[in-house]
Amino acid sequence: MLTALSIRDIVLVDVLDLEVEGGLTVLTGETGAGKSIILDALGLALGARADAGLVRAGAKQASATAVFTAPDDPALLEMIAERGFEVSAGGDLILRRTLTADGRSRAFVNDQPAGVAALREIGQALVEVHGQHETVGLLDWKTHRGLLDNYGGLQPQLAGVAAAADRLKAAERAVADLKAAAAEAAAHREELEQNLADLDALDPRADEETELAGERALLGAAEKAIADLSDARASLGGDRLSRNLAAALRAVEHARQRAGQAGADPEHPLLQKLAAAAEAIDRTLVEAEEAIACVDAAADAFDFEPGRLDRAEERLFALRAAARKLNAPVELLPTLRLRFREQLRLIEDGAEAIVAADRAASAAREAYDVAAMLLTSAREAAAERLTTAVMGELGPLKLDRARFRVAFEPMPGGRRGPSGVETVRFEIATNAGADFGPLDAIASGGELARFALAMKAALAGREDQRQPVMIFDEVDQGVGGAVAEAVGTRLQRLSHGGQVLVVTHSPQVAARGHAHWKVRKADHAGLTITTVDALDETARREEIARMLSGATITDEARAAARALIG
Repeated sequence: MLTALSIRDIVLVDVLDLEVEGGLTVLTGETGAGKSIILDALGLALGARADAGLVRAGAKQASATAVFTAPDDPALLEMIAERGFEVSAGGDLILRRTLTADGRSRAFVNDQPAGVAALREIGQALVEVHGQHETVGLLDWKTHRGLLDNYGGLQPQLAGVAAAADRLKAAERAVADLKAAAAEAAAHREELEQNLADLDALDPRADEETELAGERALLGAAEKAIADLSDARASLGGDRLSRNLAAALRAVEHARQRAGQAGADPEHPLLQKLAAAAEAIDRTLVEAEEAIACVDAAADAFDFEPGRLDRAEERLFALRAAARKLNAPVELLPTLRLRFREQLRLIEDGAEAIVAADRAASAAREAYDVAAMLLTSAREAAAERLTTAVMGELGPLKLDRARFRVAFEPMPGGRRGPSGVETVRFEIATNAGADFGPLDAIASGGELARFALAMKAALAGREDQRQPVMIFDEVDQGVGGAVAEAVGTRLQRLSHGGQVLVVTHSPQVAARGHAHWKVRKADHAGLTITTVDALDETARREEIARMLSGATITDEARAAARALIG
């Protein structure tokens, strides 16, 4: 929903801030007052083509800002997010455009710089314009299928087709992948067999290169390490150290015995010191023997079998040579071995696998065709209902000679897509005997706007579908009386639960508005300025009376205005 529009220095507008309500808002005013300026400014904010002529004379820059309440539409919010702008349902979505006098423009979404293309895409998703010079939305036939599907409530059938399309795509990809793999394997069978034979003979293991490199380094260092351990054992003295410590222990024990025979008290400090010395020597003797044993054990650990280093190096060289030949790291050799075996298996068993995949793809294709047929049937039924509804709207809008139809055409190349197997186009014939053609074949801008109104009135039957903001520019051109009344009634009905803005010269249309803006032009300090007044009920009746009677407002016109408003 559009909630506000701010305009600065555009054509005859210097400063204008408008609050926009829901429902039907009508814009009226004398011819030339500047009603189109309001729409031009809104179009600028929505990404329309910028023309330096929009900048007010004497101003350096013009700007237009449109503020929307973001709708609860996941697809729209996702589209906005994909373009780099975050907005949540119910939050403000601000589209702004500036334009300098030399024609340079800048675009912003929620005050973040944006490309004009992104601004235009977001704007077109929020607002539809139907008027004298352009009709945005319905003229793009690519939107017709979605409009028909929404009208018919065909979301369940669409979901079924989309799911079937995903399954078919996956099944066909599986067939293609199997055939491509089998073809590639067959083209290199001899090479594959030789490579597999080489790897089978080599029998590479995971992490083997790391283990061999570590072992080679260890074996290369073993000789020096053994020499170092030999020096360590020699420094410990070997058996001589043990004998010396044993002799020292015996000597201390003899000293203790002599002191004891001399009658010394066992608690005498001399005997205690001799005992402590004996214990220390005994511990040293034990630890010396343990140290020698540990050094010997370490030396034994380096006692590798002869030729082990050569074998490790030969194995490492063989692995690296195979890796170079296959242009792959050594650690991938086990994986390549499995891959080569699988590719050869595909050659041998691939035909059977391809046949099975083809059967699965055929089943998926049949399932898709059933789902697509159900969707097509539902679309045809919805098209009949829509045709009846549109034709019912054309007569009251003075388009009684026009005929409408929904045309179906097969997708190019018989493509099976996620949205079905046909394109949908809305077509019209404007006169008896004329051929059907696209909607823009309607020559008159007023007729085109009224036809858009008829289409929208017919399509708006489903309340669960989000309607964009709709703008109709002089949809009542060239009509009056009952036709103008019909236009106003349909605009009002279309605005229920939504938002419609209409520029009108018809009192019958203006009387149906929920809000009424009067656009007027006045001279201030030698400058012509366009302003917009939001009319209250009294001013609204007076404006409709003016539209009925002209420059002089009569009591009869005021009474007629009251009758129109009801």
